[in-house]
Amino acid sequence: MSAALATLVFCAPGYPGTAGDAQPLVDRFASAAAAISDWPQGSLAAVYDPTEEGGLAKLKDAALAFVPYPFYVEHAAQLHLTPLVQADVADIGTEQRWTLVAKAGRVSGADAMAGYTILSVAGYARDFVLHSALSGWVLPPDVKIEPSGQILSALRRVAAGEPVAALLDQTQAAALASLPFAAELKTVRESALLPVAFIVAVDARLQRDRVHALQAGLLKMGQAPGSADSLEPLRLKGFVLPKLPAGSTAP
Repeated sequence: MSAALATLVFCAPGYPGTAGDAQPLVDRFASAAAAISDWPQGSLAAVYDPTEEGGLAKLKDAALAFVPYPFYVEHAAQLHLTPLVQADVADIGTEQRWTLVAKAGRVSGADAMAGYTILSVAGYARDFVLHSALSGWVLPPDVKIEPSGQILSALRRVAAGEPVAALLDQTQAAALASLPFAAELKTVRESALLPVAFIVAVDARLQRDRVHALQAGLLKMGQAPGSADSLEPLRLKGFVLPKLPAGSTAP
């Protein structure tokens, strides 16, 4: 098997973390993934980027990526992303629902969203918000969708009655009840179950035998002795075969 270096880009737009803090963790993951996949030592490198723009720039040359599902929906066709495995995330699982929250009593349906701005960690992925998280709703054309990593601030704006709604991932939605202003908030839409994240091949840049070996190795992570040590710091339990939602198509 070729020992040519392949790079795995961890791209997590909207979520807290810096490249400096994350780099030792993704380095450890890359080393463990290569070993369990019988890749030569040092043949898999990893880099982390907390921004959409930075991740896209790094993916111009990378062969692999770890991306949240919103990023996949937004960029799979353009970048020719092929899911290899689906992440099993601690305290979430392999799938999650997204929840749209508005001021209590204000939004009874999509038509009532005229003039609103939807804030979300997935706000950079317009196609995901419109066609996955809010599938089945036809929003007024003036609705804006914006990225925000400051979800608590966004929820305060919702509770204050601003024309703002917040689209939350499962972890964020689970924390709603603990907020002192929770009574001012109301869930107005909930998505179907959607994947949390994938490891994908980028533009068929890797030889097929290496891809198959890596996929088989990743599926053993979390089960093989010692492999959980590289997963836990990344809040991962392991991986399963990818399962795209009904109606989705691979690029």
